Amino acid sequence: MSDNIQTITVLSKTTWTPNLFSFTVSRPDSFKFTAGQFVRLGVNPSQLKYYQQQTEANGKASDAALNEDVFRAYSIVSSPFDEVLEFFSIVIPDGAFTSQLQHLEVGDELLLNTMPFGFLTLARYQKPLPKDLWLLATGTGLAPFLSMLQDLQTWEDYEHIILAYSARSLEELAYIEKIESLQEDFGSLVDHPAKLIFIPIVTREPVEGALTERLPKLLLEGTLQERAGIALDIDSTHVMLCGNPDMVEDTKEALKTLGLVMNRRGEGNIAVENYW
Repeated sequence: MSDNIQTITVLSKTTWTPNLFSFTVSRPDSFKFTAGQFVRLGVNPSQLKYYQQQTEANGKASDAALNEDVFRAYSIVSSPFDEVLEFFSIVIPDGAFTSQLQHLEVGDELLLNTMPFGFLTLARYQKPLPKDLWLLATGTGLAPFLSMLQDLQTWEDYEHIILAYSARSLEELAYIEKIESLQEDFGSLVDHPAKLIFIPIVTREPVEGALTERLPKLLLEGTLQERAGIALDIDSTHVMLCGNPDMVEDTKEALKTLGLVMNRRGEGNIAVENYW
């Protein structure tokens, strides 16, 4: 096993919907990361309690339990300063990784590559200087933004933080209670905190207080900016995108149409993560 690979233990699991769940794991003492980064998690399905129990009950190994390590990239939900690591996952029915990971139970062991990856971090912004931060997410793309919003530096550096979080249904809007407590739990710890503006978006059913269109359309029509009460400005806006690849691509193009530019070598407005 590589020196970068460490064994971690599942500490808790939260099921949001049949296809969405979160889990926490132990954090190796030496592991460090920056809010917004992702890691590679590994699972050997045959070692999960679920499949071991099936094997005991059936007297033979389950056909679904691969006896090999499978790794996938996962953004970290938790703060860089938390004692545990948290992850947010979708279940892809035929996925070699998530179709197995959905059977996680407390006490199961996973593998963690302790080399963090990714440049969806606030440190990438050198120009324009921080003022308004837009965090645009669909589904599990919320994860890196929750990490950023649990880092006090984020609250210190910006005046406004707009979190627009889109899901197909109300039940798929995970972490709502956590989002609604962020201002008090973290903003209150700094002298002049940013103001957090949370905009929920539900695209496949009417929900009171939520917008209903896809993010690109909401931006191009000005609906998102109107709800936030904040304009997009090439000289003061940082925008981060994470989630469904189609959303990321279409929203990126919408933002460029509105005059914003991609962030390259530290300059520009738009940052995206492409680990899907």
